Amino acid sequence: MKLAVFCSGRGSNLKALLMARDNGLLPGAEFQVVVTDNKGAGAMSIARDHGVMAVVVPRSAFHENRDGFERRLVEVLEPYGVELVVLAGFQRVLGATFLGAFPNRVVNIHPALLPAFPGHMVWKAEVDYGVRLAGATVHFVDGGVDSGPIIIQGAVPALSGDGPDELAQRILSVEHRILPQAVAWLAQGRVVLDGRKVSISGLRPSEEDVLQSIVWPPLEIGK
Repeated sequence: MKLAVFCSGRGSNLKALLMARDNGLLPGAEFQVVVTDNKGAGAMSIARDHGVMAVVVPRSAFHENRDGFERRLVEVLEPYGVELVVLAGFQRVLGATFLGAFPNRVVNIHPALLPAFPGHMVWKAEVDYGVRLAGATVHFVDGGVDSGPIIIQGAVPALSGDGPDELAQRILSVEHRILPQAVAWLAQGRVVLDGRKVSISGLRPSEEDVLQSIVWPPLEIGK
C-alpha cells in the first residue's frame, strides 16, 4: 500500500512510523511522500533522513481558499499513486475536496480518547476537567472534527500533578505505539469499515487481552 504522511510540526509520529518500517514491522507499507504545510517542520528532515520525499504546500499561499489548498494537496499526491493518507500531527481540517479524492482512505492520530476532547489543545482541557485516564485514538477522517470511525485507542493515566505538557508527553508515548499498529493493519488490508464500526480481520485476542483493564487511581481493595 502506497502511503503519504501529512505533518505540521516536529514529526515524532512520522519518525515512529519510519522506524517501525525500518525494523520490518510494516510489511506492505510503502512510504511515498511526506507533505507539510510548514516549511520549518521537523518532519522534513526526518523524511529526508529516512529516504522519503518531502514536499511543502504552505497554507498561507492560498489565503482563505481552503478548496484551492486541498486541490493542490491532491495534485501533489497524484504522481505517487497514494492509496492511504496518514495525518500525523497535521494541523489542518480537511474537507470535501480532499476527502472526496481519498474516500475512507485518510486516517488521523488524535491525542485523546475520542469522542471526548476533539479539536486542538486537548491536554489543557483534560487537565482542567480532571480526567483520570487520557490517551490517543487513530480514526478515519470523515469531514467532521475528529469524528470519524475509530480504529484503535490507547489509554494512559492522568496523574494529579500533571500539567498539560506532562500529560502530552505521556500520551505521545502511546501515540507512537498505536499509529504504527493501525498502519500495519491497513497496509495488510485487515481493516473492515462497516458504517461507524471498525473490525480487524484475523484479530484473535486472548481472554487475558479481553479482561485486561486500566484503572486509575489504582485499586486498594478487590485486587
